[in-house]
Amino acid sequence: QVQLVESGGGLVQAGGSLRLSCAASGRTFSSYAMGWFRQAPGKEREFVAAISWSGGSTSYADSVKGRFTISRDNAKNTVYLQMNSLKPEDTAVYYCATARALNRVVAGSGDYWGQGTQVTVSS
Repeated sequence: QVQLVESGGGLVQAGGSLRLSCAASGRTFSSYAMGWFRQAPGKEREFVAAISWSGGSTSYADSVKGRFTISRDNAKNTVYLQMNSLKPEDTAVYYCATARALNRVVAGSGDYWGQGTQVTVSS
C-alpha cells in the first residue's frame, strides 16, 4: 500500500508562484514514476506533469509548459510541482499519483492517488 499526501496549495494572485509537495510512504518510492493532475469545478481531471522514477524523463501538459516544473527527491520520498506565472485558469484541486511506468501516469492510470490540495489563483 502507498500513501500520498499533497501539501502547499493556497490562494495566490495571478502571476504569482506556489510549490506543491507530495510525500509518499509505504513502498519503494524511487522505483515509481510520479505525476500531478488537477480538477477544476465542473471539469474532468486533467494531466499536468509527470516524472520518471529516476527524474531523467518528464512530461508536461501544453497548458503548463514553460511555467510549471516537476521534480523529485528520492531521499525524501517527495515529488514537487513548482508553479510560476500562475493564471486564474490554473485554479483547481491538484492531485499526485504514482505508477510503475511513466506512460501509465501520463495516461491517468495511477495505481495510487492522494487526496488533493486546493490551488486558487485570483485575478
